[in-house]
Amino acid sequence: MDSYSATVIRVAEAVTQHVAALEMTGTGRNGRLVRVGAGSAVLFTTDGYLITNAHVVGGAQSGRAVFADGTTTAVDVVGADPLSDLAVVHGRAPTAAPAEMGDAESLRVGQLVIAVGNPLGLAGSVTAGVVSGLGRSIPVWSGRNRRVIEDVIQTDAALNPGSSGGALADAHGRIVGINTAVAGVGLGLAVPINATSRRIIGSLLKDGRVRRAYLGLVNTPIQLQPSAVVRTGRREGLLVVEVLPGSPAERAGLRAGDILLRVGQMYVSNAESLQKLLFAEAIGEPLDLVVLRDGADLRLVAVPAEMTDNQ
Repeated sequence: MDSYSATVIRVAEAVTQHVAALEMTGTGRNGRLVRVGAGSAVLFTTDGYLITNAHVVGGAQSGRAVFADGTTTAVDVVGADPLSDLAVVHGRAPTAAPAEMGDAESLRVGQLVIAVGNPLGLAGSVTAGVVSGLGRSIPVWSGRNRRVIEDVIQTDAALNPGSSGGALADAHGRIVGINTAVAGVGLGLAVPINATSRRIIGSLLKDGRVRRAYLGLVNTPIQLQPSAVVRTGRREGLLVVEVLPGSPAERAGLRAGDILLRVGQMYVSNAESLQKLLFAEAIGEPLDLVVLRDGADLRLVAVPAEMTDNQ
């Protein structure tokens, strides 16, 4: 057997037992339980907590999780954070051992990753691919509201409806991402497991919600031109792809095409470095921005607002 196949088989055997099919339920007009969402979830603690996508749980408060070995447990929603598309649910009955969580900061473009989930109701499905891109930022719709999910992993591992909330693992079987969306043929996206997402998960476990500061821009990492490197001393920045109408970013004067170099006292080169600055303590506080626009340095001031359901 070739080494590639051996690696995928080993990871699949290690990870599949920790991934459950998730079915969320609500009360219909006739008072009966109806399915309001479905996807996958990853067990990450010994006492039954699972991580999934916020869009999978939707507005539901409870449901059930079914593991690959047939074990079933009722689950209750602990909390959800639409901005990161992460949610935590808690199983009421004993379940399998937790998955080993990794760190997406170690990922490199071209690296092997394995996706495990329950696409189209097919439990324990495994696909493999590579990391196609890092630090992506995607606009999504939540009801009538447009949001931006930051710092996602792009992969060509096949994902289908029902994969959302499932595991994206590295070659060592460590969970480095939570699959979140199918963006097109050969293009899947996953929320990374890193310091920022761990902070989000911790807030969901503690408070059931995450207070987030909101700038309202879509960005992607970019390498600076040599002349800009010489002038600024920086090699990377964040290219502003889109500024959402009425957002703090728009009020600060940011435009699509600007390159964001520094926010406050921190230089930014990926979505996570920006996200680290946008938790509760940043709400309503002036934030200095240093940007490149048409080859010139520009200094702006933004005042982040609190992310609400209406933004």
